[in-house]
Amino acid sequence: MGTAYLATVPHSMKRRDRQSTILRLVQDEAISTQSELADALRNAGYEVVQTTVSRDVAELGLVKVRAPSGRLIYAPAGAGDADRIRAVAAAMRRYALSAEATGNLVVVTTPSGYANALAQAIDEGGHPRIAGTIAGDNMIFIAAREGTSAADLRNELAGPLSETEH
Repeated sequence: MGTAYLATVPHSMKRRDRQSTILRLVQDEAISTQSELADALRNAGYEVVQTTVSRDVAELGLVKVRAPSGRLIYAPAGAGDADRIRAVAAAMRRYALSAEATGNLVVVTTPSGYANALAQAIDEGGHPRIAGTIAGDNMIFIAAREGTSAADLRNELAGPLSETEH
């Protein structure tokens, strides 16, 4: 009976149900790859191939965000600013030693060799008040977006640093 029913369900309806399931899965689980997403869909009862998953990811506009674990995972487009700020805060806790405001820049120091990893995490995090980063070996210049003071951004970014000091 299930097979006969599926044969009569319009294609767009199956796609809509599958895509709703995808949105639920990426909100509930840390899914990093299309292969992991395909496995999760199969576990949810959907028979999918890689091209279908790829098309669904594109149609849904899923983006990759950094999870607290540091892994890049799928998230719905427009993942909340709070999620992005948390991702940047986790990266700051992991890599930053200090942060100083100057002009419209925040200068962050890291242990030698860690600046690029932190800058990449910041860039991928899509923080709403950061225009971009430039990294060296142990230092990052973070440009504040127009309307954001470097001092306020530094205070926000350096907050996680003081949480780890005991």
